[in-house]
Formats: sequence, C-alpha cells, structure tokens
Amino acid sequence: MFQQVKPRSSLHSAIVMAELVYHSIVRDVRKGHGNAIIAIGLNILQAVIFVLAFYVMFNIIGLRSAALRGDFLLYIMSGIFLFLTHIKTLGAVVGAAGPASPMMKHAPMNPIISVSAAALGALYIQVLSLLLILFVYHVGFKEFDIHEPVPAFGMLLLAWFTAVALGLVLLSIKPWFPNFVSTFTQIYQRANMIASGKMFVANMMPGYILAMFDWNPLFHAIDQCRGFVFINYFPRNSSIEYPLTVGVVMIVIGLMGEFYTRRHASLSWDARR
Repeated sequence: MFQQVKPRSSLHSAIVMAELVYHSIVRDVRKGHGNAIIAIGLNILQAVIFVLAFYVMFNIIGLRSAALRGDFLLYIMSGIFLFLTHIKTLGAVVGAAGPASPMMKHAPMNPIISVSAAALGALYIQVLSLLLILFVYHVGFKEFDIHEPVPAFGMLLLAWFTAVALGLVLLSIKPWFPNFVSTFTQIYQRANMIASGKMFVANMMPGYILAMFDWNPLFHAIDQCRGFVFINYFPRNSSIEYPLTVGVVMIVIGLMGEFYTRRHASLSWDARR
C-alpha cells in the first residue's frame, strides 16, 4: 500500500504518464455529465444552437451578402468551431487542478498531467462534435467541399494551442489572484464573441476597425482557416506566425509561472477560492 513504484526506464515512465493522462481525460469528459455520450451531445447541441442563431441573425440584419462566396453555413461554422474550441479549452485549462488541489496528494499525479488532460479532453470533445456536425450536414442537407481540409484543421489546432497557452498563464497566477483570474477569464470569453472576428471578413474591414481585432490570436486563426476552407478567399490581414509566436511565448511564461507557484504552494490557498 505504501510502496512507491519507480519507473524502470524512460519508456515505462512515458507509458505511466500516458495512462495517467488518459484516465484524467476520461474524468474531465465525464465531469459535465455522468454519461459521456450525453456530455458530448450537450456540446453538439450548443454548437448547433450557435450556428442557427448566427444564421438567423445574418439573415435578419442582411449581412449574408457580405459573406464569402461559397457555402454560407460553412462560413459561419468555420468561425464558430474555432471560437468554441478556444473558449472551451481556456475554461478547461484554467479550471484544472492546481498544485494545492487534493488531487495532487495522489502520486504520481502532478499539475502538468492535470493541464494536459483538461486540454486534450476539451480538444477531443470539440473535434468529435465538429466531425459529427459536418458529417450530418454533408449527408443530410447539402454536399460541400473544403479547399484544404488539413491546413484548415491545423488552424483549429492553432486556436486550441493559443487557448492552452493563455490558460496555462492564468492557471499559474490563479492561486495568487483567484478573483482576478476568474473575472478575466469570463470577460475574455465574452469579449471573444465579437473580438474573434467570426462574424466578419478581415479583408473587407477598414483599417481603423481592423486595428481593434488584430491583437487577438483567435482572429488570425479564424481568418486563416477561412482562407483554407474557401478556394476564392486569400487572407491578407492576418498571419499564422502571429498566433503561433504568441502561443509559444505564453507557454514558456506559463510553465515558468507554474513551476514558481508549485514551489510556494500552500493548502491554505483553497480557503481563498
């Protein structure tokens, strides 16, 4: 019972780590609902509601004609899928177990496993929801063609990566400033309803408006994704390098902050949350 099992080799350590991450992912997926299928179904329902709401709004306001030439629902979904992946992943990483969590008392559990499980669990649910929705739309409603599906999926991963990076930074300072992190996370998620640019086409935006959006890595990921989805759209006001660079920098800062916070972890922090 009290015997500590030490890994025999690097391969054994990797297998043990992968097994821990897998079980943590299952726990995170089932956290929303006891039935994993219902948990995924609720996420699919939320995505469908978002798509229908924006479809109706675009038709009422009359912005449908300003969209790209091509499948209109595919234009909406290319923004909403990346938006949902970004904010869901951010919320999952920020809500992951920190160094003072009771879960950390169970060796060999550690914060990196907790963060990895939260991030991969969110990605799994969003990708599965994406594939199911696109499959049903293609088979049951209208056939569509994605110009470059692999790079387009890469932009989804880029939106996920930047969310993991920002979430790791917020998680590292969460024990020190819990109220600030909670408030900032909610404001950031709400602000991205507009700031993500999922309702606009970057090439059609004037410069003074574009300046209010191009700070956001998610805005660049969505615009570049539409360049890969539609054959007749060439994004000129966004780049892949910017969100990738921001993500890498925030990952480094987040890991440094997490290491420092772990060294000063105290169980009394839980009383302030």
